[in-house]
Amino acid sequence: MAFRVLRPDEFEWITRPHEPGEPARHVAELSDRLGASHVRGNVWRYEPGAAGKRHRHATQEETFVVLAGTLSLYIGEPPERVDVPAGGVVLVQPGTALQSANQGQVDLVVYAYGYPPESENAKLLDSAL
Repeated sequence: MAFRVLRPDEFEWITRPHEPGEPARHVAELSDRLGASHVRGNVWRYEPGAAGKRHRHATQEETFVVLAGTLSLYIGEPPERVDVPAGGVVLVQPGTALQSANQGQVDLVVYAYGYPPESENAKLLDSAL
């Protein structure tokens, strides 16, 4: 098939592990559902106060497109906070430490995609928060 469409009401949200009482992150994994073979893509929804794990990818370049809310990224070493509003885009090069968070009062929705898709998990680092 030359194309596939996945509408927001067809997303299958997976709640990521988090501590009791801690704001949650939810992911709609798109790559397999769309049949993508050259990129990895997900839509993430962060509740206010939620934060991802600080990590770095060895070979994967990551791009973040903010769909709603404001994305707070902690990039590099030492971590530098960069706030990106809805409609903004961030490109993070391979080997760069990063951590994403929602420091706002409304849900954050971000489309994240990476190339080339890594078959291994990112290296986890100590939190910047």
